[in-house]
Amino acid sequence: MRFFGETRIDFIGLRKIAFIISGIAIGAGLISLGVKGGPKLGLDFTGGIEIHLKFEKSPSIVKIRSALSKIGLGGAVIQQYGRKGENTVLIRYRVEKISQRLASNILKYREKKGKFTNLNELKQIPNIELVGYENLTNILTLKPSSPGKINLNEADQATLNSVIRDIYHRKIANKIEKAVEKEFGKKNPFEVRSINLIGPKVSEELKKDAILAVILSLIGMLVYIAWRFELRFAVGAVTALVHDILVTVGALSLGNYEFTLPIIAALLTIVGYSLNDTIVIYARIKENMKTFRKKKGSFKDILNLGINQSLSRTIITSLTTFVVVIVLFLLGGAPLHGFTFALLVGIITGTYSSDFIATPVVYAWEKGKK
Repeated sequence: MRFFGETRIDFIGLRKIAFIISGIAIGAGLISLGVKGGPKLGLDFTGGIEIHLKFEKSPSIVKIRSALSKIGLGGAVIQQYGRKGENTVLIRYRVEKISQRLASNILKYREKKGKFTNLNELKQIPNIELVGYENLTNILTLKPSSPGKINLNEADQATLNSVIRDIYHRKIANKIEKAVEKEFGKKNPFEVRSINLIGPKVSEELKKDAILAVILSLIGMLVYIAWRFELRFAVGAVTALVHDILVTVGALSLGNYEFTLPIIAALLTIVGYSLNDTIVIYARIKENMKTFRKKKGSFKDILNLGINQSLSRTIITSLTTFVVVIVLFLLGGAPLHGFTFALLVGIITGTYSSDFIATPVVYAWEKGKK
């Protein structure tokens, strides 16, 4: 099946215009990232609380937001998800990083006094009220050995950070639950399905793993294509992939979307999608190089022919994929918006880069050698 007849578009001749358009798109994204101080990281990478609630009847998101605003948690992300009738709500809140500051205050006091002689001295620590003196005394002790408790005079920064963070997270989670219960009461009862506490250590590991996954995928692609075709083709393909990632990341920043693990999954999906289209074009070019070089066809003509021969397939594949993803974006609900938006941008940039970036870079490489 062909979307349209034979085409003779001079993709290589349009490369300079394409490079300028790509430069503007990437530049706009980088400026947005620079103004915002980097990507807007989601809870997966910053740490915080994630609470899943199931209501008896469909709840009002506006009322939930109002209830949380009354207790100073208006910045929470509230999303209704699941099938119609499930009435499930996800509340995500990025907890203020007070644990490190409070742990430092405790250590400074201990260094100044030599050691704690009484747990009541904790009341003198600045900001102690944020986690509660009683909550700390349930975990900390001054006795040399006490099962299930931590010696306050021996605990290091990391241990105190962990203890305080856990207490504070649970305190916030409890406040959220009580606020929602007060707002709905018996009119629309709910149950807490799960409470997930995401700490910064896990977040940092996820951040490193996400970056490493993207980098290793690009290196793997470079090695494979260099082996399967030639180095110049590998450089063109990886350039196109980097282009797609930069444009997508920039678009997410401009759209004010949070970077979460599903977004990283979308970026890796885009890498695979874009590469597949590029490989198809490269395979056509490789076949044409054997056939048309004997007829003394120019390298530019061979590259253009390969792209034009694959164009119908590219359009059909991209359109069918785009339709599925746009339906997910429109009907999948708020939890899927970031993921599907990244895929939509990736499909467009992946299709564009296979024709206007990957192959023209191969031509530029060859022209530079000559």
